[in-house]
Amino acid sequence: MYVGAVEFDVLLGDVHSLKEKRSLVRPLVAELRRRFEVAAAEAGHRDLHRRALIGVSCVAADHDHVVEVLDRCERLVAARPELELLAARHRMLGPED
Repeated sequence: MYVGAVEFDVLLGDVHSLKEKRSLVRPLVAELRRRFEVAAAEAGHRDLHRRALIGVSCVAADHDHVVEVLDRCERLVAARPELELLAARHRMLGPED
């Protein structure tokens, strides 16, 4: 079994309140969950209105599948015009860990 996780540190565009931030982050998290069948949540920078830390995790029997799913999630986040992906930090746990 392999468990992969990635944290996306994003800068939101024209956002002036936490309410506007939620209106951008919630649909993104929902789309990640729906499209890729992963666990996803806003995991940090909750009190900053222009920054968000989004965590995504995936569990599978195959290492390559986990890497592929998380890479596809990263491409989706990076392609969103309303935000800028500042960093993506990947972690992987496998049978040896």
